Amino acid sequence: MKVYRHPRALTLFFMGFSAGLPLMLLFSSLSFWLREADVSRATIGFFSWIGLAYSVKWVWSPLVDRMPLPLLSQLLGRRRSWLLLSQIAIVAGLLGMAFTDPTLNLTRMALFAVLVAFSSATQDIVIDAFRIEAAEERLQAALAATYMFGYRLAMMVAGAGTLAIAARAAGDSTGYQQSAWMVAYLFMGGFMAVGIITTLVTREPEVKLETPKQEQRVTQWMAQKAHLPTPLVRLAGWFYGAVVCPFSDFFRRYRWHALLLLALISTYRISDIVMGIMANPFYVDLGFTKNEVATVTKIFGVIMTLVGVTLGGTLTMRFGVMKMLFTGAIAAAITNALFAVMSLVGNNVYWLALVVSADNLAAGIATSAFIAWMSSLTNVQYSATQYALFSSMMLLLPKFVAGFSGVMVDAIGYNYFFIFSALLGAPVLVLIWMANRFLETNQTS
Repeated sequence: MKVYRHPRALTLFFMGFSAGLPLMLLFSSLSFWLREADVSRATIGFFSWIGLAYSVKWVWSPLVDRMPLPLLSQLLGRRRSWLLLSQIAIVAGLLGMAFTDPTLNLTRMALFAVLVAFSSATQDIVIDAFRIEAAEERLQAALAATYMFGYRLAMMVAGAGTLAIAARAAGDSTGYQQSAWMVAYLFMGGFMAVGIITTLVTREPEVKLETPKQEQRVTQWMAQKAHLPTPLVRLAGWFYGAVVCPFSDFFRRYRWHALLLLALISTYRISDIVMGIMANPFYVDLGFTKNEVATVTKIFGVIMTLVGVTLGGTLTMRFGVMKMLFTGAIAAAITNALFAVMSLVGNNVYWLALVVSADNLAAGIATSAFIAWMSSLTNVQYSATQYALFSSMMLLLPKFVAGFSGVMVDAIGYNYFFIFSALLGAPVLVLIWMANRFLETNQTS
């Protein structure tokens, strides 16, 4: 357990907090806000497509990986400069959301949410690369655990904290109040100072970058054969090394089994993401108040998050990544089944506490193992781009399916919807077994 006191582990805790804060403000808390403002469930479900920014971040990840920012890169380094820029943009987007009333201008709310999502996805690209480059492979499980510790804590702050602040700002008034949500989102914008301060005081990772051999060969070939101006030859070589090489390297190392690994990455979190979009609208429709949801999430959610993340990091180092991936997938399906039972029980605070506790425990265990596993698949020379591809694939299919969650609830009701989301986890178990067989064979050969 001493590994959790490593300086880089502590740094990743604060970076994880900065990464986790915008997520809930775009999905869980925003869905509560929109539902209270009498926005339809179908529209709330479509709003979740804003999260597709996280699923296509691999498109601009080569720029983040290789392109220096004027002045900032000289002052802070290539990783910290992009971190600071993305964090400032997140704050700007949150302030815009705070001063927008969705009942009057839903389009403007969506545009500011897109700004937050795009900037948050960029921040994720840099933090993931920073984490992979900051320490050797044996520490990655611990760094993933402390990252998730901060990440999940921020989700509690942005989830329960936003509801609690909005409830307090509303006072004794009942019904929807834009001013209460404005105060809550202004507070959340202020919490981004945690990430900004961390970026300014931390040390840039020391990574020896070498020009990839493929990039050298392409540059030499174009200089000899293409008869193009030297700057254009260098630009083409850079483009090949920044954009093509990261993807070709992954497929060259794993060959056709890369498709199996990508299939597992793209489906591992489908069960909890599809369910998660409708969690807060579900609480609202069951009659729970903001204070009840905030209190239960703040107490039981935080405690079980800490337990889950600590267990996830420790057990992954003890028993291995693949066993914990399998355990996490089963746990996610079981917690979704608990939501189905709760839909029959109705408004019961004890059941709310049980479901929130189980959901956060399962998420902590599963995500810690999942991050460590994806990190082990990357090549440090292309850490930002390759991990951005993995984390984009992780969210693309789940977020797309989640966009129809409101329509599904309207059609079949909450009970069958939660059962359906639990069954989505069954194919994941088969993919984990197949990936484990391949990786074991690959290591022994």
